[in-house]
Amino acid sequence: MTRGRYLILGALAVAAIQIGILVTMIAGRAAILRDGTEIVLKVEPVDPRDLLRGDYVILSYTISLLQPELFDEPESEAMETGPRDVFVRLAPDADGFHQPVMARLDAPPAAERQPGEVDLRGRISYWSRFGPSFVEYGIERYYVPEGEGLEIERGILERDFVIRAAVASSGAAQIRSLHDGDRLLYAEPWY
Repeated sequence: MTRGRYLILGALAVAAIQIGILVTMIAGRAAILRDGTEIVLKVEPVDPRDLLRGDYVILSYTISLLQPELFDEPESEAMETGPRDVFVRLAPDADGFHQPVMARLDAPPAAERQPGEVDLRGRISYWSRFGPSFVEYGIERYYVPEGEGLEIERGILERDFVIRAAVASSGAAQIRSLHDGDRLLYAEPWY
């Protein structure tokens, strides 16, 4: 009888840990969407289908390709390999789209942020003083209702699409909404 109790208690403990992990993941995403600083980015499509999760659009941004002069890394070697975190400071331009103004490997840029600026954390595969570096921010894939990914991809080729994303103080980002010009297509719920 006591062995059965231990099994039940063990199963309940494992279930509680799994539920706790799921709640933490959902609450973390919701906190970014609710409290994060909003940025606006122009997008470009790549591919519209995932066999397990349905249609999606892979989004590329003008901020994904960083020029070497943006980096505050004077003491670094000419090229470093291996994935590393990069923090990209964004500021809104005259049209309201956020553009990179500086970047730094492994930590936010040292200069004080000006009003309207935000530090977005990404992942860089390599960094070079001699050419542009490609950065992924974790907001490159956006899932849409089945059958709509290809239509959106075609539309992005013809018209300007933008996303509104929320950026947490840690630099993590979540897509809030996808827009076809000024028309809202999809908005993400907090939960």
